[in-house]
Amino acid sequence: MTLRVVVADDQALVRTGFRMIIDARDDLEVVGEASDGREAVRLTRELAPDVVLMDVRMPVVDGIEATRQIAGCDSRARVLVLTTWDVDAHVVDALRAGASGFLLKDIRPAELVDAIRLTARGDALLAPTVLSRVLDRFLRTTPDPAPPPSLQDLSGREREVLTLIGQALSNAEIAGRLRLSEATVKNHVTAVLRKLGLRDRVQAVVAAYDHGLVEPRRP
Repeated sequence: MTLRVVVADDQALVRTGFRMIIDARDDLEVVGEASDGREAVRLTRELAPDVVLMDVRMPVVDGIEATRQIAGCDSRARVLVLTTWDVDAHVVDALRAGASGFLLKDIRPAELVDAIRLTARGDALLAPTVLSRVLDRFLRTTPDPAPPPSLQDLSGREREVLTLIGQALSNAEIAGRLRLSEATVKNHVTAVLRKLGLRDRVQAVVAAYDHGLVEPRRP
């Protein structure tokens, strides 16, 4: 199956570079380009891509607000935010808006391609340079204005799984910790996302922190 990608960046040269990298892969295809956030939202609704590469700083509507609109319009598209700025506030805002990943623009071509594939699968994806800092400091100290989803429908086991997702553990690592098969863990993860109305693992990480299931590590 070919993954459909929309590239949103206000610089034409950046969009062209991303297109060349993406279209060179047999399983990826750029189906649209946007020069501002409003156009990105429109193309996402019209073209139904699997992944949107979203720049943070764009005219008309910025990447954070465009991400929020895409997440709120029942689109299946997952947003992968890219920026030249290693700024924690951008990471937090992007995650709270519904982004499924965050990377810096100096990423290597092969890493970008892998990131698109991971994001399309719903795996958590953040640049290694910002992952631990964001999870440990900013998600717990920057409250979401919207209340987190209630955990009352989760079973005890599902709460355990959500807690371990919040610690950025993979399904294999969760299976080892709980002494379950990976298939069973995958079923629990699917149930957690469905019951909480979450798009992917990234949003599950945010929910785990918002509910205090995961505490920031001490420096």
